Order: sequence, then C-alpha cells, then structure tokens
Amino acid sequence: MIGIIGGTGLYKIEGLKVKEEVEVETPFGKPSDKIVIGELEGKKVAFLPRHGRNHTIPPHKINFRANIFALKKLGVQRIVSVSAVGSMKEHIRPGDAVIVSQFLDMTVSRPRTFFEDGIVAHVGFAEPVCPEIFEALAESAKEAGVVTHKGGTYICIEGPQFSTKAASLLWRKFDVDVIGMTNLPEAYLAREAEICYGTLAFPTDYDCWYEGEEEVTAQMVVENLKKNIEKAKKILKIFLRKIKDERNCPCKDALKFAIVTEKDKIPEETKKKLEPIIGKYLK
Repeated sequence: MIGIIGGTGLYKIEGLKVKEEVEVETPFGKPSDKIVIGELEGKKVAFLPRHGRNHTIPPHKINFRANIFALKKLGVQRIVSVSAVGSMKEHIRPGDAVIVSQFLDMTVSRPRTFFEDGIVAHVGFAEPVCPEIFEALAESAKEAGVVTHKGGTYICIEGPQFSTKAASLLWRKFDVDVIGMTNLPEAYLAREAEICYGTLAFPTDYDCWYEGEEEVTAQMVVENLKKNIEKAKKILKIFLRKIKDERNCPCKDALKFAIVTEKDKIPEETKKKLEPIIGKYLK
C-alpha cells in the first residue's frame, strides 16, 4: 500500500475509488484525520490530510507520530508527501515542482522519534529520501509536463508564523532550495518505521527574501496552491503507474542494525506498544 499525505490545499483526490475510511488507534494518540483507503491507478492507496480535511491543525500541532504509526499499522510501505513550500532561489518559480532530496531541521518543539521508554535506536538519515520514490517522482513530474527541479534541500521551520526577512536571508546563506513547516519530523519517523518517504513540493511564493515580491500571506499561499493541485494529482497518478510493487531500497531495512538496546532489556510494555514497527526484530 502507498500512503499519500496531503498538505495545504490537498484534502482529497478525485478518481480515488474509496473502499473505506478508517479511524486508527495508536499509542501516540489520534492521527490528523480518518485515513481514506482506496484504489487509484490500480494501486492500493491510503490518503491522509496532515492538517485535517478542514485544515484545523497548525504545523506545530500535527501529531506526526500518530500519523506515521497509523499508516504503518495499515500496511503502508511507501509515503509520498505533497507539500506547499516557499522558494528560496529565484530560478525555482511558484508553480514548479521540486523533488526534494535533503532536509535541514530548524524545528524546536516536536517529538521526533518512536524510540523512548526503555528502547534506543539510531537510524541512518544521511540520505533521507527513498531513492526509488525520488527517481519515480522526478520522472512522473517531467512526464506530466511540469517544470521540475530534481533534487533540493527543504528547510523545515517551526511555524506557524512565516519567516522574518532576517531569517529568510539567513536560510538563503545555507543554500537551501525550499522552505516549509511540515516534512520534519515526518521524514524521520517514516525512516524509523521502515517506510520509504519522498516529497513532491510545490512553491507558492518566494518567502520574504525576494525584493520586489509582495509579502507572503496565507491567502497567497492557498490561492497559488490551488493552481498547483491539479498538477500534483496528475503527477501522483503517473507515479502510481510507474512505481514498482517490490521495494529494493535501504529504507525497508532501516532498523536492522539501528536498535542498540538488548531485546531482553526492552520493557514488555514498550515491545507491545511498538510491535508494528519492531515486531520482526523481536522474534
């Protein structure tokens, strides 16, 4: 099953043959919304709007652990994150597609791991994006006729406020490509859950660093993203046709050598809590 996490503006996908909507219980609380299970382009899909279908959850209050745990529990093996972002480079224009390859974390208050309460794990995160998703998304975006930037660094800020000009100019010195508020710790948690992860990002603005551009507002972001939603849906449909069922990437074995706590030292309650994620390593 392939998970699609929808960001600002993407709350449903036309053409998705809905089979059921499920409420998934997790030890980390409730996910952002019910998860829609259906079929699209012959693939089984689980769709989750990360802000809720009525956009009631701000970035810093998204229950990322519950979202990823719920998708894992349902059997999701891959996640495509569709995200509204700001462009940090002049040549990356609003309306383009950016296939993100790296992340820079500037968040400050978000739980970012499943591994606590008597268990420690350190997953590799040097290459945070699944190579198979990355290539398939890049090919799909180009096939859809969308101006595509293959690769780029996404800087994730806490939000929900947009950047000050001083901060925006500083991020530019970091040589980042796009700025957003939601892909971390989402990507961390997907890796810990051995779920492949990739980001399809659509710039809606130039943040506030670009002299001559109007100040970024929520209305601007939403209006510009509406124009991009049809592009996103077209790309996703091509991607679903293109991506192979079998995974041949390192993501699927991310925990193989990551758990450093001895099995017999892990509390039984923690084993039970994390069974969907670590169960195969406890046998």
